[in-house]
Amino acid sequence: MRRRLASFLVVMVVAWLAGLGWFLIMMAMGVVDTTTPTDAIVVLTGGSQRIESGLHLLAGGKAKKLFISGVHQGIETAEMLKLSRDTPQWVACCVVLGHDADNTIGNAQETAVWLHHEGYRSIRLVTANYHMPRALLEFGRVLPDVKVIPNPVIPDGVKQDPWWAWRGPAYLIVVEYTKYLVALTRPLWPGQATSAADAAGRGNPV
Repeated sequence: MRRRLASFLVVMVVAWLAGLGWFLIMMAMGVVDTTTPTDAIVVLTGGSQRIESGLHLLAGGKAKKLFISGVHQGIETAEMLKLSRDTPQWVACCVVLGHDADNTIGNAQETAVWLHHEGYRSIRLVTANYHMPRALLEFGRVLPDVKVIPNPVIPDGVKQDPWWAWRGPAYLIVVEYTKYLVALTRPLWPGQATSAADAAGRGNPV
């Protein structure tokens, strides 16, 4: 039993490290598609560079509208525009704020409702590079028929080189990788498969 337990633990550690290696490769990929226009740009709040990048993409004509998900109650569009001094004021007409989401699953569900209302079928998703794998996972579950182009940004706190030599960025990445693993296995939990299917059905804009 001890040998079996030790072997199992070794396999689990190796699998965890291999998964972390894949996660780091995903983080390092950057923006693969920089030219394809989409119906909308979706920004997930929660870190630096995200809203600024979304505003720049909108001003550059990459989409018709910008949807910012997870905005605190009481914050208006004018305050969002102040985050980027180079953004022209005309973009204010094309910025929509979502105030209902407080986590990644909520971001996907809130975005799904808005996309359905607008009749949009493609988005450019903007969030931090370390958050992008989990965001793509949750958005893919809720919006299986929507084309999602990832547009990751690198937050200031993760730009330390090398990042693993700095406790803050290393801790952040390991925690986010763990959250991704939890999200990946969530459909296997009792009762979660049905709720995930229901969420996907509600978010499907067909």
